[in-house]
Parts: sequence; structure tokens; C-alpha cells
Amino acid sequence: MAIFLSKESKVLVQGMTGAEGMKHTRRMLAAGTQIVGGVNPRKAGRTVDLDDRTVPVFGSVRDGMDATGADVTVVFVPPPFARAAVVEAADAGIGLAVVITEGIPVHDAVAFHAHAKARGTRVLGPNCPGVISPGQSNAGIIPADIATKPGRIGLVSKSGTLTYQLMHELRETGFSTAVGIGGDPVIGTTHIDCLTAFENDPDTELIVLIGEIGGDAEERAAAHIARHITKPVVGYIAGFTAPEGKTMGHAGAIVSGSSGTAAAKKAALEAVGVAVGATPTETARLAEDRLRANSGPSGV
Repeated sequence: MAIFLSKESKVLVQGMTGAEGMKHTRRMLAAGTQIVGGVNPRKAGRTVDLDDRTVPVFGSVRDGMDATGADVTVVFVPPPFARAAVVEAADAGIGLAVVITEGIPVHDAVAFHAHAKARGTRVLGPNCPGVISPGQSNAGIIPADIATKPGRIGLVSKSGTLTYQLMHELRETGFSTAVGIGGDPVIGTTHIDCLTAFENDPDTELIVLIGEIGGDAEERAAAHIARHITKPVVGYIAGFTAPEGKTMGHAGAIVSGSSGTAAAKKAALEAVGVAVGATPTETARLAEDRLRANSGPSGV
């Protein structure tokens, strides 16, 4: 199995006809994703040829869902229009909206997250690389050739780059699903949401959690692990050398005083039994060791 995305998922792409949307739609198709249409109200009724596939363009998410049964949308629209795009998708009743767009104003993100939650739509992101269930489907910009092997590790990460690195480090072990939740101050799907989903997924045996400086998401995840997670968890925290008060890459990655430091997050995770690696490579080794130990004498 997998979480959030499977081979049955039918995917729309809002902004498919733009340069980034077109490029990544090709990559998603090559990974086996069921791309059933794009959305652009100015190009409704047209088709787009993508290598050996012809993909229809719909005037709205609702039209695309009615015609295809789509249950996932990937949002590539520019920041000024992202709020309207997510609101439209939620109003249409889409199950999952993967928001790739970066640079969305915080007040817009707050507004569309609240709107989507009220209508039962899960939002992943914004400013995230998306979600991939290797061998099944890929919704977003995660390079599918990093790790093509399905496996029993679930990965949740704030950082897109570290998502890619851990997938590469553990490519021979494989993943049930890898989720990039994004590093903005306001995101729709959290570490806790993914931990819960992986805990309930019978095909996920171990969870890798990647965090970074800023905020208290990892501390809250640690408290959740202590109360609700029975599967082994391995972690990595980026940002031990980050200077105080300086934003590092992600808008949410900023340390103020002792709040949000990598050391505090590492300590909180280790206090509840999470093995935290000093580097991505060490984290991958810890995950493999824990997976072998958890699988018993017969191995994985």
C-alpha cells in the first residue's frame, strides 16, 4: 500500500500548459502517474501532446473531475493565483491538492488552508516537492528515477533536497511513500499527519522524519510519537550551524533565541526513542539497521 497517492489516483494539473507545468507533467507521466487532464480556463477544450500521450485541458477543476473522476490535483500556477486555484479545487471536492508553488503570501496560504480543511480537501504544501509512491504514482516534482524501488520505509520531510538525498541513500531498500511537506511557515499537511498515516499503513514498517530549524513542528511530532506511534522512527534535523535570526532557505527556517534550534529538536526526538543521524548518510544507515532489527532474524 501507500499513503495519500497510489496507482489508482487520477491526477489533474492546474497550470499544466505553463513551462513548469508542462515539464513536470511529462516527468509524472513517465513515472506512471495517471495524468487525466490539465486545467486552464483560457484553453478549455484543447489537448496537449506530451510525448506519446494526448492530455485534455479542462476549463475548471470541477469539469475535469466530472469528466475523468480525478481525485488529486497538482498546482503549478504562479503565486498571485495560487489561492484561487486551491479554493477552486476544494470547492470542486478534490481529495488532495499538491501545491508546488513557492512564494505564496502567508495570508493567502492561511486562507486557502482553512477553506480546504472546511471542505475536506487535504493540502500538501505549499512550496513542496510533492508525494511519490515508487512503482505506483508521482504527484509533483520529485525525480522518479532517484528511487524506483517500492519498499517498507515511509519518508516525511520539510526539505525537498533532503527528500531526494534520503531517497537516493535508501534506494536499494525502497519506500512505501515519500512525502515532501514543504518548509513554509503555514503548511497543510504536517509531520504528525504523515506519521499517523504511516502508522496506519500496513506496508510501512519504519518511518524516516526529516526536519529543520524554525518553529516547533518537530517537538510536536516527538510528543505525538511518544503517544501514538508504535513503529520505529529515524530522524534527521538540518541546520545545526545556522546563524541565529537568519532565514535559511525556507521561509519557516529561522531561529529566534533558543526557539526552533536543531539541538532542541534533536533532543526532543531522542527523548522519545527516535534515533537521530548527524548526517543524511548516517540517518540512512540508522534506518537500515533499525529495519533489519525490526524484521527479525530473517531480515527484510
